[in-house]
Amino acid sequence: MGKTDNHNLNPRLACPWPRQIKLAHLRMIAPDELKNWILHEDDDVIVINKPGDLVCHPSKAGPRSSLVGAVREYSGLALSHLIFRLDRETSGVVVFAKTSVMAARLQNAMQLRRVGKAYLAIMTGEFSEPVTVDQPLGDDENSMVLAKSAVRPGGKPAVTHFTPLSHGEGFTLVRVVTETGRKHQIRAHAQWLEKCIVGDKIYGPDERCFLDFLDHGWTPALAEKLLLPRQALHCSEIDMRKAGTPRVFSAPMPGDMRAFCEARGIVIPEGI
Repeated sequence: MGKTDNHNLNPRLACPWPRQIKLAHLRMIAPDELKNWILHEDDDVIVINKPGDLVCHPSKAGPRSSLVGAVREYSGLALSHLIFRLDRETSGVVVFAKTSVMAARLQNAMQLRRVGKAYLAIMTGEFSEPVTVDQPLGDDENSMVLAKSAVRPGGKPAVTHFTPLSHGEGFTLVRVVTETGRKHQIRAHAQWLEKCIVGDKIYGPDERCFLDFLDHGWTPALAEKLLLPRQALHCSEIDMRKAGTPRVFSAPMPGDMRAFCEARGIVIPEGI
């Protein structure tokens, strides 16, 4: 490339990020594990409580390296339609449609915002009043992480409601409800509030934690900065009643988030 072409170079596209997650860091699903995660199954759907260390979409490491691959292997279906995804380190309710008819129905309901989603999160900082963030999201062009989102002019509309449940020792347990489904929406809006989610490698105290993790895995240095090996975000409820399926699927707070709260005296309300 000649010197005259340098002004056309996009440094974010030329850089080596985002690095690919090494196979050694991928979570492999044991043959009988998936059955223990199933919350509900019928002729139309499979509803699963996804662990917080598992990718949704297939990888090159085989069917048991992703939730989609494991569901296909378990069900024997040629296709298992993932209605919406969760980030690798977000746990909680995930819905698969078994038929193309049900998939189209639920995907249309998602687009029309007829599927309600609620999350539990542990956030840095203490606050006691509900907060709504109505800020557009787009690519964070100032980040070393290509996949990162940020509040920015010209972004896509995004609305997130944060309702504190309890707090202690500088942290708050929060119920989060989203009106839209943008990439990394909750995490980016939490960062905009300057109250990031505990354990978040990208939107937490230093986005270089994400790059360090991809290169070296979980280390004592990362543990000191992040406190949890994964982001403390859990999809606790999917309400499909407005989608024509008279069910609300829920998954209890996972053990790692519960232990974090209990160790800091953060009261966990009954029923979650």
